Amino acid sequence: MRFRLLIEYAGTRYSGWQVQKNARTVQGEIERAIGEATGVRSFELYGSGRTDAGVHALAQVAHLDLATALPPDTLRRRINEVLPSDINILRIEKVRHRFHARHDAIARSYIYQIARRRTAFAKALVWWVKDELDLDRMRAAAARFVGLHDFRAFSDDDPREKSTEVLVEVLEIHEDGDLILVHIEGSHFIWKMVRRLVGVLVEVGRGGVSADEAAAMLTGRSDLPARLTAPASGLFLERVYYTGDRRDAPVQAAVIIPRYA
Repeated sequence: MRFRLLIEYAGTRYSGWQVQKNARTVQGEIERAIGEATGVRSFELYGSGRTDAGVHALAQVAHLDLATALPPDTLRRRINEVLPSDINILRIEKVRHRFHARHDAIARSYIYQIARRRTAFAKALVWWVKDELDLDRMRAAAARFVGLHDFRAFSDDDPREKSTEVLVEVLEIHEDGDLILVHIEGSHFIWKMVRRLVGVLVEVGRGGVSADEAAAMLTGRSDLPARLTAPASGLFLERVYYTGDRRDAPVQAAVIIPRYA
């Protein structure tokens, strides 16, 4: 039987989504919990894609092949009882056996949270940038990255082994109190791409790089994106989209930094 899982997690304590030897991962914790909750040792769990060490998810999607008579909501509750508190299964539903969490995904979106002030409560969920940022400059630069481009300078992936062309459909800068939200949607994203785009946009906002210089990184061999990589703490996988999903939801912060009285 195949199930579709919707999962949220804080990635701070984990070495990413995918199971690794000698490392604690989100997938590894969920697989351990499934085994404990059901007593079944033979099953397969596939995520819609990897998230890197320290990266969070608001709505990761996975599919689970598991032989069980448990109703989906009972299965969800039992797994959650065993999971650590920073991983939570939001929903489990039966799906057709041909559904594939990764291969059927048509787009993904991420939110990156930049804090304008030091915070005692949300340090693990934001990047605090002390400098004043010019959002108009950042928005002008962001517009240059929308479309189909080769993002090889923004990733450690080898273009000889894997295509580094990505269709970026949306790249927007929003404000929410003391937070600056970078919202990006695209066909898929390659390793470290989103964090390096955010790092470059922040440098534009600081005034260290112009929008033209940022756009030129798409055609050159600049090592600047790698040196400007934003920390994992502020990055959230927001949604994974499948055929028929609506894509007009408002952009919202994953965590709100309280305003001073």
